[in-house]
Amino acid sequence: MKREVGSHLSQKLMERRKELDLINQKLLTLLNQRLRITLEIGKVKKEMGKKIYDTEREKEILDRLKRENTGPLKEKDLEKIFTTIMKVCRQSQI
Repeated sequence: MKREVGSHLSQKLMERRKELDLINQKLLTLLNQRLRITLEIGKVKKEMGKKIYDTEREKEILDRLKRENTGPLKEKDLEKIFTTIMKVCRQSQI
């Protein structure tokens, strides 16, 4: 009986990990897509003579995401994640 329960739990764990692997792949694709777009935006900003770092725009993005977040992702963690994403994209524009 214990082996059956253990086997069932192992199978469930493997299934959930496969789901995470798919989500991670989707996230990677989306992050690369986001970076490609921000690189284009960086070129346009340079042509316009604008600064790469737009604090107001990043604040708007974070505020909107916080409003739209329904959890379980905590607001402080959402802010950490997206601040890092924006920082990496911004540094790539330089």
